[in-house]
Amino acid sequence: MQESLWQPKATVDVAAPTPMPELIWRILSAKQITDNEQIETLLQPSLKNLAHPFVLTNLEKATQRLHEAFLKNEKICVYADFDLDGTSGLALMLKGLKDLGYDNVIHYQPKRLSEGYGVHVKAIEELKTQGVDVVITVDVGITAHDAAIKANEIGIDFIITDHHLPKETLPEAYTVVNPNQNACDSNLGYLCGAGVAFYFLLGLKLTLNKNNILTPEFNPKELLDCFVIGTLTDLVPLVHENRVLVKHGLVALEKTKRPGLKKLLEALGMGNKALTGSDVAIRFAPKLNALSRLELGVMPIDLFLIEDEKKADQLIKKVLSFNDKRIHLQKKSEDQALDWLKKRDQQHIGFMASEEFHKGVVGLVATKVAQTRLVPAFIGSVNNEGIVTGSCRRPDHSNISLLDGLEAVAEHMIKFGGHAPAAGFMFEYEKFELIEKGLEDFYKVASQQEEQRQIFEYDVMAQFSEITPVFMRWFDQLGPFGVGFEAPLFLFENLSVEKITELRGGHFKFSLKARQELTKADALWFSPSKFHPVLKKGMRPQDIVDILAEPQWNFFNGRKSLQYLIKDIRFSV
Repeated sequence: MQESLWQPKATVDVAAPTPMPELIWRILSAKQITDNEQIETLLQPSLKNLAHPFVLTNLEKATQRLHEAFLKNEKICVYADFDLDGTSGLALMLKGLKDLGYDNVIHYQPKRLSEGYGVHVKAIEELKTQGVDVVITVDVGITAHDAAIKANEIGIDFIITDHHLPKETLPEAYTVVNPNQNACDSNLGYLCGAGVAFYFLLGLKLTLNKNNILTPEFNPKELLDCFVIGTLTDLVPLVHENRVLVKHGLVALEKTKRPGLKKLLEALGMGNKALTGSDVAIRFAPKLNALSRLELGVMPIDLFLIEDEKKADQLIKKVLSFNDKRIHLQKKSEDQALDWLKKRDQQHIGFMASEEFHKGVVGLVATKVAQTRLVPAFIGSVNNEGIVTGSCRRPDHSNISLLDGLEAVAEHMIKFGGHAPAAGFMFEYEKFELIEKGLEDFYKVASQQEEQRQIFEYDVMAQFSEITPVFMRWFDQLGPFGVGFEAPLFLFENLSVEKITELRGGHFKFSLKARQELTKADALWFSPSKFHPVLKKGMRPQDIVDILAEPQWNFFNGRKSLQYLIKDIRFSV
């Protein structure tokens, strides 16, 4: 692994407006945000500026059908994907419909392990036997051709709300609401599934009110606790409407009235405090995700929907217990995979399948293998029939498409799909060595064509002494950070390493001192590759280093302190 290249972002040479701290202005300049209107929108995003719901193609038609269902008291089923985007969108849709006056509503989610992704024909047939007249999907359905045909045959109006990219033809549904379909020019393609569901409800309220159906109980802000979880966990861009809604959604989640979410926040030490995007994505969401990965009787939607405080307390104990089990399974599988791969002659991939791997954690194991070995990782779970179901991930520094690699061995696959950085696959175990060779050959060529040196673009060079409480109040106002609006990277130079502590899981904690200022700070470095140049050479107290890092607040035992999250580190020249 080569030492990474650090480059400053281009800045705009314009004087900073007062009373903004000069360092904040330098950050905005690096992000090319220097216009007063841009800055105002960034710091004080308003819900009044959201796009009108009916800019989404077919949304008005879909809400008219729901108006008809309201008048006839028809039975509606909300069919959602099992991931956290789908689950959040499902919870959002169920509460929204209830508050809009719908009381003949059920829901359905396929199970991750036993049913798999998608809208299943058998499920549509079963819903018909339950008297369902209308099915509304959330975060799924854009490729559900067979399900749409079956719905038409048996007299169900099938309304798709989704955000995933469609194929050449759309399903023959009653209507399709998807900002990423070719016919939609809403410019809302960055919405996740929960985001499309939120807009659906905004449009439904307009339709109902237009038809003189008052909806006094419906308050869209109360749905933003769900919106923010779906948006931050689905890694969609935090721009425009998403940014406004996530900013308000973090406040809504902090004050959520949902007992399950509230109790989980409290159990994680996150109750009654301002939340950040990383709080939700890194600390909160994995506890929910563990439930759908393991399928042990409690599902994520249960936490969203539970209404009794005492039952919520009991549920949270199960949630945390299941998450501990997930961590144990994941760690055991990671160690096994990394140990096995050391003995296998794989130079350009990390490819393994085992009967001992739980199907629910293979994606997490693939991430660990990819980040540790710095190669695309393909990890599978083998069932009793010899069928491998797996997930693949690529390392952070790579731009090689996983789908291209899977396409190279498509003749040996039962099926595969996903995105360039993360995908899933299925094959017969007897084809393992053929697939191994095909993937190794493909990525041998691909890796030779790719620049292996990781490049970091940092926003500002700063001193520890500049990161004051006043600065942090302004910095917090810049958030939330995420895809499309990443947290600023700060370069801090000539720091003396006072102490190094290796933590469980391959993480490191540093005590650093700015040599010229005599200012000390704690810093965390999560899951660096063992091939990182600094670790290969070895680091000791009194070494002088530079870091690229993000300042953040640490809350522990009721105390609030400043710490730094290290993205990369090098020895000072």
